[in-house]
Amino acid sequence: MTTAGSATQPTAAPAAESDRRWMMLVLLLLGQFMGLVDVFIVNVAMPSIGTELHASGASLQLVVGGYTVAYAMLLITGARLGDLYGRRRMYLLGVVAFTLTSVGCAFAPDAATLVVFRFAQGASAAVMVPQIMSVIQMQFQGPARAKALSAYGAVLSTGAVAGLVLGGVIVNADLFGASWRPVFLVNVPIGLVLIALVPRLLPKDAPTGRRKLDLQGLALAVPAVFLLVLPAVLGRELDWPAWTFVCMAAGVVLAAVFVRVERGIAARGGDPLLNLAVLRAPGMSIAMITVVCVQLTYGGFLFVFTLHLQQGLAETALRAGLTYLPMSITFGLAGFYWRKLPARIHHLLAPGGLAVSALSYGLVAIAMQDGGSGGALMWIGTILNGVGMGLSVSPLLTQALVNVPMDKAADASGLLTTIVQLGQVGGIAVYGALYLTLVDRTGDGVRAHVLGTAMSTSAVWILVVAALGVVPGLLLSRVVLRARRPAPAAPAAVPSPTAASD
Repeated sequence: MTTAGSATQPTAAPAAESDRRWMMLVLLLLGQFMGLVDVFIVNVAMPSIGTELHASGASLQLVVGGYTVAYAMLLITGARLGDLYGRRRMYLLGVVAFTLTSVGCAFAPDAATLVVFRFAQGASAAVMVPQIMSVIQMQFQGPARAKALSAYGAVLSTGAVAGLVLGGVIVNADLFGASWRPVFLVNVPIGLVLIALVPRLLPKDAPTGRRKLDLQGLALAVPAVFLLVLPAVLGRELDWPAWTFVCMAAGVVLAAVFVRVERGIAARGGDPLLNLAVLRAPGMSIAMITVVCVQLTYGGFLFVFTLHLQQGLAETALRAGLTYLPMSITFGLAGFYWRKLPARIHHLLAPGGLAVSALSYGLVAIAMQDGGSGGALMWIGTILNGVGMGLSVSPLLTQALVNVPMDKAADASGLLTTIVQLGQVGGIAVYGALYLTLVDRTGDGVRAHVLGTAMSTSAVWILVVAALGVVPGLLLSRVVLRARRPAPAAPAAVPSPTAASD
């Protein structure tokens, strides 16, 4: 009996510990899913929000983009808070704040209140999300870590389509006659489950304090971004008064001061919010330009195309969400399987993917011109866009870091992530303003024609930026190709993009 008991006890303990870790992973991925879905779930609810709250086009841009602005600006600070005060504690705090701000969004009485709560929701996500990857890295090792990261990648791949489809389903269902409001309330039961189980299943971690907060940099960066984004969004509706240009000029000046301050902090051996020294790594600055082109076009296309599907083509929220399903599937498949392609062409995937995306925007432009209803060209265009984005985004982010020293990898990743988010916001602001300006020219009896022209013209300008992005993409491919060639003195010391991606 004793022998049998002693033989089974060691096996039972590791099994229980393994079950606990996988339950912990589920809780982490639920938080990631919740934060990611809220980036996209609002897109298909925009017309309903606009109708019920009498929200202007600029307000809708801020409802969508405000979340992303706050998330982008506070993401690095959120990661450092986890380092300073414990990742479990900050993850739980982020979940609580995200749940409460979701309730605030759901019960917002007017557009201004909704915009404020969306900014607060994005800030909550910036506290919650960075802890997820850190905890996975700490708690999983070897094959278990590979499985956990695969599950994490699957959530990232499905989050966009889940948000768009779920938003369409909820708005179309008009639950309890609440129209768009349950789009935000869907977070509440998930949040309550996390609040109840996180303290039980996530192990308590001791703060390390390795990274410090850069409050000075944050105090400069946040107003600089707001001074640039808000006038760009509001200027169209206000007929571009003088103060909008003054604010944008002040934003540029403040951004320049931010760069100077960050360089000074780094030179003194401090811990800047964004370590701009990583831009000296070969190919990093070129990669940033390419990333901006990718995200400007993607963020702008999602915003204007979603509006056009419901306002121009009179589709329901559900059908608008489902329209993105083929695009999201091809995006996920291409993004997941690009490593299966021959390694000798990996360096060409980013510019090649951008070229495919540019072609897709051209097809959408043709399909929508003169009040066109889409048809086969629209579907081909959106499917190709998914392929192009899948082939460009993951390889681009991987290749951007190929020459970055390991001790600077965290800083480079933080800078890349921030640029990715701000690029999407820029796309919403610029292309949203273009589309809404063209729509404002609508006259009686010609609305379908003008809306189609607005979408077609916006798609053409999206195409232009995507095509321009091919140029730095090709320059980056040359940098990556050189990195693959063994150096004469120390061939093993030069990493290959394939090794970096693995």
